[in-house]
Amino acid sequence: MKILVTVKEVAEVYDDFEISGLEVAESSLNYTLNEWDNYAIEEAVSFAESNDDVEVVVVSIGPQRCEETIRMALAKGADRAIRVWDDRLTEQSLVSPNVKATILAAVAREEDPDIVLTGVQASDDGFGATGVALAEELGYEWAAVVNALDIGSDSSVASVHRELEGGIEEFVDIELPAVFTIQTGINEPRYASMRGIRRAQGQPLNVKDLTDLGLSESDLDSSIHLLSMNEPESESEVRFLEGTPEETATELSGVLQELGVKE
Repeated sequence: MKILVTVKEVAEVYDDFEISGLEVAESSLNYTLNEWDNYAIEEAVSFAESNDDVEVVVVSIGPQRCEETIRMALAKGADRAIRVWDDRLTEQSLVSPNVKATILAAVAREEDPDIVLTGVQASDDGFGATGVALAEELGYEWAAVVNALDIGSDSSVASVHRELEGGIEEFVDIELPAVFTIQTGINEPRYASMRGIRRAQGQPLNVKDLTDLGLSESDLDSSIHLLSMNEPESESEVRFLEGTPEETATELSGVLQELGVKE
């Protein structure tokens, strides 16, 4: 059995940041592994550890910078890693879920996995659409927001527990091959060991561009474009109270009375 896990390096924005054109300034960003993808990696690696002849392959769309994030997945137990990038992607104001799905589907067709795991969403854009779009592109069965996954002994059906809106939960059997978007809390992601980190540093990465995948510039056409970016306006101001506990308590009482807060 082969499990393909899609991972994404996401940008975390510092509290104090600057905007440069249509992007947050590079100096205001810190990069890390997407939280939801971390749970997907753990789900795949845990299954591989409990079953024979299971290969876990991770794939990420990103520039050379994201190789550190990919190697973290290898350090946690993935067997192989693929990085896809093309300079033409930098010309897009926003790489849409459909474009990502097209690229990931090309990789999936080459790898021919039994299961594809993605995170429910990415913490930077929060679309939550790439996994389902990928399933549509591949023609696979799918289940989204999965918080429990049990693969049958014959490896042809997976029993899925998923969250629906309004607190409703659904139990369903999905025939493989299938795409599952993994929810946080489905497991307890492991920390990468020092031994795993050292091993990952020496593992080769399979780097591909659009041509390698049989794709062209037309496959990058997107109906979503980033038009502007602005710093959110502050809706209130913070007021600091200084002095002794008695003084600040008295001042706080006066402020609450001014705001109309009653006992």
